Amino acid sequence: MVMERIDLKKAQAIAKNKGLKPGKVKGTEGVQFTKGKNDRLTVITWEEFEKILEARGLDIYESGGWMKIMKKA
Repeated sequence: MVMERIDLKKAQAIAKNKGLKPGKVKGTEGVQFTKGKNDRLTVITWEEFEKILEARGLDIYESGGWMKIMKKA
């Protein structure tokens, strides 16, 4: 399947439907989606998530309901 870039609003809607929240990998600037049950991740606000994406040159891509964070194309 082809991964398609999506905006933050669409990512928030998909995340809400799947019970996911924005998370930051402890001790790094890495971000990913989480259900909040992983000790290696800290749940963060969507605003902080967006700031980290911008600072690191990342976008959110989606295919078939699966989201992935990758470098901007």
